[in-house]
Amino acid sequence: MNQNTYVVIMAGGIGSRFWPFSRVNHPKQFHDVLGIGESMIQTTAKRFDGICPPENIFVVTHRDYVGLVREHLPDLTEHQILQEPIGRNTAPCIAYACFKICKRNPNANIIIAPADHVILREDAFKQCVQEALKATETSEILVTLGIKPTRPHTGYGYIQFIDEEAQALKKVKTFTEKPSLEIAQMFLDSGEFVWNAGIFIWNAKAITRAFHQYLSDMAETFEEGVPVLDTDGEEQFINRAYSHCPNISIDYGIMEKADNVFVILGDFGWSDLGSWDSLYSLSEKTPEGNVIDGNVLTYDVKNCIIKTPHNQLVVVQGLEDYIVASHDNVFMVCRREDEQKVKDFVADAKAMKGQNFI
Repeated sequence: MNQNTYVVIMAGGIGSRFWPFSRVNHPKQFHDVLGIGESMIQTTAKRFDGICPPENIFVVTHRDYVGLVREHLPDLTEHQILQEPIGRNTAPCIAYACFKICKRNPNANIIIAPADHVILREDAFKQCVQEALKATETSEILVTLGIKPTRPHTGYGYIQFIDEEAQALKKVKTFTEKPSLEIAQMFLDSGEFVWNAGIFIWNAKAITRAFHQYLSDMAETFEEGVPVLDTDGEEQFINRAYSHCPNISIDYGIMEKADNVFVILGDFGWSDLGSWDSLYSLSEKTPEGNVIDGNVLTYDVKNCIIKTPHNQLVVVQGLEDYIVASHDNVFMVCRREDEQKVKDFVADAKAMKGQNFI
């Protein structure tokens, strides 16, 4: 195990596409979504056993979720939980963590991973990560993991790569965010594109240099605060820093602009579990094609996903290709093909019914 290896788990998102199960006060990363006896953030942290020392794992989360992080990962120290005052997308989150780690260890090799992704074949995942770490240990490059696509998914970003068969690292040519179905099919047919998993590996020098080159204002803000990181002045500085940071993703801010980006192709049963349909795809199904988690009776029901409280009997009749979801004070019925409208439901619920329902 390399003492220079660090892991940053991003755990600040709300997961609104998974509403009403994922809520503002209890997002999906703190749920046992797959019914395996562990929350998603616990599974994510455990995934890096043997890759980095436990003390080198950092979690970046919203200040409101610090208690949940401590509850789910009780072995983390106070300094391993980085508290964001407001959500500003992934670039400020990654800048905060990487500048802090770089101060501790300028030779750090850093893995960035979301807290709420599913990886079914963890041995294959670790192999990809180790290949990336070996490359970034000696080269100032930015590496992302790309997933071989199985269908023309319109909800994922795509990475086009230059195929050099003898090398595991492929030079990235272009990034494309959430294409239309027609374009996604073209990407699939070409064999030159992979899904963007949003998992990154780089060394501390490479990423801090990239911030200075492509997000210079943000880099200068965090650079100025390095002396107070890991001191009593850190919280005050972070409050001020985040008020100056734009809401921007690491993909748009750096990865799509940099000329030293590489991808390692992976096939390890990945899903961002970003929606109800992704959970349906991953889950075991009844002979009728249903995914059921709850105390449920079904009659003439096909190809539905039903997730309801176990202390409530739910009877469903005559539905096909629907989402039936109940959690806390919200009950939702929605066509599976319209799952992208869930974000609209959340916005309308907030505007017309109040914060208590989101």
